[in-house]
Amino acid sequence: MLPPRLLWRDPRPIPRFNRQDPVTQIVRDPGLYEPSDEDNCSAFGYFCQTHDCFYLDKACEEGPHLIALDCQDHGPESVWPQPLMLMFPEGFDPPLSDAQLAWAEAAW
Repeated sequence: MLPPRLLWRDPRPIPRFNRQDPVTQIVRDPGLYEPSDEDNCSAFGYFCQTHDCFYLDKACEEGPHLIALDCQDHGPESVWPQPLMLMFPEGFDPPLSDAQLAWAEAAW
């Protein structure tokens, strides 16, 4: 029910004390692994596709970041919208319809 490619960036004007550039997270993408209930994944990190390197607590390089959840077993994978994303749905790109947002919230 969600669009095949879905991005999210926190829309709040957060003071960036570490001078970090904007971070956009890939929520869904047809090229990413689609996790299932049978997966027993336990080791995750984030990978910055913009700079082609792992993304840690601070910026990997200068400029905006496009990050994806990276599973040790499957590589980059789609994620379910997180509670923070659902609290600020205006950060989704493309915007979710009321029905899509209600469906994602009900699944939590």
